[in-house]
Amino acid sequence: MTRRREEGAAGRSGAAGARPGSADAQAGAAVAPPGAADGRSLGGDAVLVGFVRALRAAGLDASSERLYAFLRAVDELRTGVRADVYWAGRATLCGEPDDLERYERVFAAYFGARDGAASRAVPAAAAPRPVLAAREAHGDAREPGEREPSGPPTATLASSAEVLRHRDVAELDPAERAQLRRLLVAFALRGQTRRSARRRPARRGDVDPRRTVRELLRRGGEPARLRRHARVHRPRRVVLLVDVSGSMAPYADALLRFAHAAVRGGRTEVFTIGTRLTRVTRELAHRDPDLAMTALAAAVPDWRGGTRLGELLREFLNRWGQRGMARGAVVVLLSDGWERGDPELLGAQMRRLHALAHQVVWANPRKARPGYAPLAAGMAAALPSVDAFVEGHSLAALERLAAVVRGAASGEALEKGAQRA
Repeated sequence: MTRRREEGAAGRSGAAGARPGSADAQAGAAVAPPGAADGRSLGGDAVLVGFVRALRAAGLDASSERLYAFLRAVDELRTGVRADVYWAGRATLCGEPDDLERYERVFAAYFGARDGAASRAVPAAAAPRPVLAAREAHGDAREPGEREPSGPPTATLASSAEVLRHRDVAELDPAERAQLRRLLVAFALRGQTRRSARRRPARRGDVDPRRTVRELLRRGGEPARLRRHARVHRPRRVVLLVDVSGSMAPYADALLRFAHAAVRGGRTEVFTIGTRLTRVTRELAHRDPDLAMTALAAAVPDWRGGTRLGELLREFLNRWGQRGMARGAVVVLLSDGWERGDPELLGAQMRRLHALAHQVVWANPRKARPGYAPLAAGMAAALPSVDAFVEGHSLAALERLAAVVRGAASGEALEKGAQRA
């Protein structure tokens, strides 16, 4: 497949002399990714893999095999054509009916809605096919009716979402923050699965004596097929403790929207921590994220205040965690670890939490900074009781966080597999 891509790239380079108005030039109209002005370009495979990562974060089972099938399907079609990419992904990456709605949302958020909805991509029999283009950089807009510039057509998918994935949330401008919010809507956060005490009918498993005997009685005692059952696997509860203190202000909005998507997607409880502990699961249950943020802003009284992690964690454990909310759950703390109280108290409460929870994850947006070391007293006291210490500064970091909570790989295998393809 690599050879075919290289041959396709050579063929496209040889088509540099194509007439601007020709069908070939229109089908492969050049699209320049953000940052192309300084000579850098974004590879088509990198954008496609980024799209698959976003689908995985939204809860789709986009395995490496499906990724390869998606890349092969796009390779057989036209990489730069929106409808071809849409239908190739829908055919190879969606395995269940529930996946279709998520796929539509992620496609619209990642590549930008066209004419109001991504699902209105051109049907297979329609022509001409719309070209998948990125949002143009400032100063690159054309006048109405102006023709495409001449030059070698490229089949590269140019999506600002792929660049945005790795940007620090604190450095985004208002337009990029709006795009980030659209991408966060498609997130799904599910805990690792566990075997429950309940059983359900299955083809394989232990013999179900009650159903087997009922089947024998129904047949008048004649031999019948053995009925079997198996234990049900359920996702573990996820508890998010989001720091809304002053030091976390640049990241609070993105992290809370991430929490909103998590609440919408499964068994998730959310608390804010600052100078007091506030349960905001009910406020985040609104379907519309903006309404949820408005309700949350009214419910949380300690925005941009100080941080008392040890005292608030003790309050959470005494009031909620010890009674069952933290038992066997995946508890995620999203904080920079700055503690104004006693670090020893935080260390003691983290040990209590670690004994109750199935897994304790700490996401620190400051961890991604060059030369970072957990030298803050609170962070240093908490780390011995943390099972996974991850970053939380960007969309890609939140995707890796979701993979850790889900119990899957961090996404490195997916990225390496795409590079080999």
